[in-house]
Amino acid sequence: MRVLIYGAGVIGSLYAALLSEAGVDITVFTRGKRLRDLQTKGLLYNRNGRIKTAKVTVLSSLDDHDRYDCIFLTVREDQLMTALAELKDNSSPTIVTMVNSLDPYEQWEAVCGSGRILPAFPGAGGSLEGGVLDADLTPRIIQPTTIGRTDRREKELTALFRRAHIPYQIVSDMHEWQICHLGMVVPIADAYYEADDPRRAGENPFLMKKTACRIQENFRRIKGKGVKLSPVKMNVFLILPSSIVAVIMGFVFRSDFGNRFMYQHSMKAPEEMRRLHEQLYAFLGS
Repeated sequence: MRVLIYGAGVIGSLYAALLSEAGVDITVFTRGKRLRDLQTKGLLYNRNGRIKTAKVTVLSSLDDHDRYDCIFLTVREDQLMTALAELKDNSSPTIVTMVNSLDPYEQWEAVCGSGRILPAFPGAGGSLEGGVLDADLTPRIIQPTTIGRTDRREKELTALFRRAHIPYQIVSDMHEWQICHLGMVVPIADAYYEADDPRRAGENPFLMKKTACRIQENFRRIKGKGVKLSPVKMNVFLILPSSIVAVIMGFVFRSDFGNRFMYQHSMKAPEEMRRLHEQLYAFLGS
């Protein structure tokens, strides 16, 4: 199976490394400094304290006739439409979109071609320091890689993830899942941006209470618009008192998990998170 990873940031690089370890034929497409790093040093990643080099092919341009079984689109939300336009004439049948967005998927297929989008979302996080990837998959119990239920392509993708030991879940409505995901992560990112010292945001009980109330209010408004909370466990946030949710949030913010999967992304993608903030509250207020 041939897979193209379009975008070699933290997420794209991690999935490229994991799939490469499983013997999948991986090609990575990127530009700029990241391209130069990959061309000169290779895709370096930290694996249990050892620096390894992933076996991948690196491209700086993509031929329309270079066909892959699937393309993983791992770019920022503000790069999405440009990337889809660039992939429009490529002959690969499936584009796995691993992007935060509230856009309807029909809007994406209007750009790249009908029937090509397989919506998904990564369960991963970490950082790139000095050209070396230090990232990992999120624990299965919290958020595995999430795939929208579609057709036979879903089975091909899950077989690929099983081969690479990547935990995954399948949801019946990926758009609903994305809405609920943003209902939680937008207030989390906002908390970091509002903190005097973002690294110590979890030590501020007032900020944690504010974040807990925002998440609960978002979920109430989401349900009020007829959207089911997805996954179902999100309903717990509406059952627990906000004071308890605030204590839980403070613990998560202060944990290694919070640092790797919440803090690092929020600090490195503030413009993306602010755009998603605007998208979410425009949807909730419509």
